Amino acid sequence: MPKSLIILLGPTGVGKTSLSIRLAKHFSTEIISCDSRQIYREMSIGTAVPEQSILKEVKHYFIHSHSIHEYYNASKYEIEVLELLDSLFEKLDVVIMTGGSMLYIDAVCKGIDDLPEVEPELRDFLIKRLNDEGIESLRGELRILDPDYYEQVDLRNPKRILHALEIYLMTGKPYSSFRTNQTKTRNFNIVKIGLNRERTILYNRINQRVEEMFGEGLVQGTIRLF
Repeated sequence: MPKSLIILLGPTGVGKTSLSIRLAKHFSTEIISCDSRQIYREMSIGTAVPEQSILKEVKHYFIHSHSIHEYYNASKYEIEVLELLDSLFEKLDVVIMTGGSMLYIDAVCKGIDDLPEVEPELRDFLIKRLNDEGIESLRGELRILDPDYYEQVDLRNPKRILHALEIYLMTGKPYSSFRTNQTKTRNFNIVKIGLNRERTILYNRINQRVEEMFGEGLVQGTIRLF
């Protein structure tokens, strides 16, 4: 029988963490986080990282596993998770994945297009430009160099704009030309479970969570990141 990856997805506060624990105990398995913020060890309060008591109940991966000072993206996540799954499926029939970062989920399920590795010096150069000139300058350059991707990208997301410029400056080819959108095959079953709640209940849960975060020092913790 093929091994199975069960993925819990849904909006913030819907209850993914609690259900993932129940499922992991039922299947006697472990959990992979697919949250693009919980992965950073310097970010605890504002990312809704599960409490230590919960983390002790079931083995979790990709919780506080990386530093914000390391360059990280969905492509790296795909590689690392697939390597981990190869190891986990040697001893487990089912693995649970949970989190709200759809790009990370898609990376594992469908794959990310193969892109050239970016030189650190080029990345540092563009980050300095972002800090010195602001995002609007880089947006304008992307609009000229890769108009197709410019029409698709979230223009408020500096990381994606930087990455597109990195690829162009590295290769002389637009980032959009590398995006084949071809789904890669996986050697395990993928079962997605989408969670939702009535909107009023969901908003109340989110509001309560945010109030708790402020009480735990969200503002001070955010300031320390800068």
